[in-house]
Amino acid sequence: MRYFASSLFMAFLLTGLLVSSCTTTKLADGKTQATAIDLTHWKVTIPTPKENGKPVEVSPPEISNYASNELLKEFMYNDEKDGSIVFYAYPNSATANTKYSRTELREQMEPGSNARNWTFKEGGWMKVKMSVPEVTKDKNGKDHKIIIAQIHGRLTNEQRDLIGQKDNNAPPILKVYYDKGKIRVKTKVLKNKKATDLEILHKDAWGDDAGYSFDVPVDDKKFTLEIKASEGRLEVILNGFQRSVYKGEDIDRWGIFENYFKVGNYFQSRDKGAFGKVKIYELEVSH
Repeated sequence: MRYFASSLFMAFLLTGLLVSSCTTTKLADGKTQATAIDLTHWKVTIPTPKENGKPVEVSPPEISNYASNELLKEFMYNDEKDGSIVFYAYPNSATANTKYSRTELREQMEPGSNARNWTFKEGGWMKVKMSVPEVTKDKNGKDHKIIIAQIHGRLTNEQRDLIGQKDNNAPPILKVYYDKGKIRVKTKVLKNKKATDLEILHKDAWGDDAGYSFDVPVDDKKFTLEIKASEGRLEVILNGFQRSVYKGEDIDRWGIFENYFKVGNYFQSRDKGAFGKVKIYELEVSH
C-alpha cells in the first residue's frame, strides 16, 4: 500500500509530460488554494475541548476543508507565502494519557477509521519536509519542546481484552522532538528483557532510552525527516545524511504491536502564554 501527501510528478513515457498532483482547499471567502498535502489518510487533534473535556478531532473527509472549518482554522491553516500548512498549539485541552495539548495528524490507513494499522513486519515509511519557525521559551530562556513526529503503538482488540485495558492505546516506540533548535529522538526499551509476550503488552513494561540528538541543528530552517520501520529495524534520517538506527531485542519484540504515524505539533509545555508553530511543506507515507 502506498499513498502520497506531497506534490507528485508522473512521467508519461509516451508524451514526456510531467503532471503535478495536489489538493485544492476551499477558503472561507469562497476562493480556492492549492496545497501540496493530501489529507485523505489523516485525522487531526486540536487543543479545543468538547463538552466532555476531550479535545476535538476532525477526520477525513472533513479535514480536507481545514482552511474554511471554523473549528480548525485557528490551529491548522495555510501560509500563502510558502505553501505550507501551519500547525499551531498552546496549552488548552489534552488527550487521554497525557497532560499536553496538540495540533497533530494521526495516520488512518482507512480514512475515517482507526481500526486498520500496520506492524513492523509489514513496514512503514514516512518522509516529511517541515520547520519550526516559532516557539516560546521557558523561564530559563530555553525553547519549549515540541514532539514533531511519532510512531505510536496500538493494541489489537484481542490484546486489549487479554490484558483488561479499557482502550487500544499502547506506548509510542518513537518520539521525534524539536529541542533547542536540534532534532532529538527517543525510543522505548523493555525494563525487563525476560518479560513474557503477555507482560510486554502493558505500558509499564516499557521505559525510555537515553535519547539521541542529531549534531547539526535545524533552528527555524526547513528540514527533511525520514522514518523507516521494518522487521527488527527502525531508522530516523535527518536531511538525508544524519542517521540514527535502532535494532536488537527491544525492536524485535516491538513487533507484537500494531502502529501508526503521527506528525505535527504536540506541544510539550503547560506554561501560561506558551505556544509553538510547526510548518509542514510535504508529507509522504508508504507501507
